[in-house]
Amino acid sequence: MWEDYFSVQIFFIILRETLESAIIISVLLSFVNQNFTSIDQNGDTYLTVDPKQIRQYKAQIWIGALSGLAICLGIGGVFIAIFYVIGNDIWSAAERIWEGVFSILSALIISVMGLALLRINSMQTKWKSKLGKSLNDNNHDDDEHLLQEIEGEPLAQDITKLVYYKRKMDEFGKKYALGILPFVTTLREGLEAVVFVGGIGVNQPASSFPLAIFCGGLVGGIVGVVMYRGGNKMSLQYFLILSSCFLYMVAAGLVSRGVWFLELEQFVQKCGQDTSETGSGPGSYDISNTIWHVNCCNGLTDGGWMLLNALVGWTNTATYVQRKIRSFAICPIKIPIEGNQEENCFPKNFNS
Repeated sequence: MWEDYFSVQIFFIILRETLESAIIISVLLSFVNQNFTSIDQNGDTYLTVDPKQIRQYKAQIWIGALSGLAICLGIGGVFIAIFYVIGNDIWSAAERIWEGVFSILSALIISVMGLALLRINSMQTKWKSKLGKSLNDNNHDDDEHLLQEIEGEPLAQDITKLVYYKRKMDEFGKKYALGILPFVTTLREGLEAVVFVGGIGVNQPASSFPLAIFCGGLVGGIVGVVMYRGGNKMSLQYFLILSSCFLYMVAAGLVSRGVWFLELEQFVQKCGQDTSETGSGPGSYDISNTIWHVNCCNGLTDGGWMLLNALVGWTNTATYVQRKIRSFAICPIKIPIEGNQEENCFPKNFNS
């Protein structure tokens, strides 16, 4: 089925990480354009430096970003390969337990990711400030003062060498700041994505990774281009809010699905492994712990219902614990969201 070729959860993880990197790259490119251009009396824009230097700065940004991406892809490939080799050996022994535990773990990860997604818009200001500090910070006066104070001391020569190397590192950092910042950021975000994908994707087929990763990266890249071209900030805010709402709907479904798998495993242990072969009718569920059940629409075997099972955790059996967990899963999410309604996260009058 389609689940074997596309993972919705992985799509949104890659989208979130790509958005963060895209914002940083777009801020850096905009920084170069704004700081090395000016407007004449006629309103025309002209460069204040050699065009070759502009190209060098932009090349630094792209080389740094792509280098960080290449390294994290290599590390990520090894990480996921090892994860699957180890995990597959013990998967079949307790499949429903694995499904349940990792579904609940995935819900927790997605809930954290959703809050971070809402803060993405405010990252533009943060990274502009960080970049300006990296390029303009100068501590040479402090170094000179230190050298004057230790002049004649036994360790003065060694400390002078350390100060010399520190200055060289500072100069290197300032010279290549436009490359170092995206390199570190894409490396960090990429490794973060690898960890999240490994945690969420352990109960999904490896064939569902490539298309989800490609689509998530593509959508994130398109949003980054729109931001660089001066897209409407308000529309980006609504996009991030709607994405977060959908993520929380998926997270609530994963919690419900995880609890259902764990309860099903408990029922199978009581009645025997043949219970899983009985389909959707009588004998396939624990009647003593069931609110309602339908003898069709199985979320594990029946076409479109499998889509709803993956997106919102649909099952054709509703248990008491499952419904309670799904209802209460929304409560812890509402509190931190209300506590983080920053000016750059939510549009004005969003709650009204």
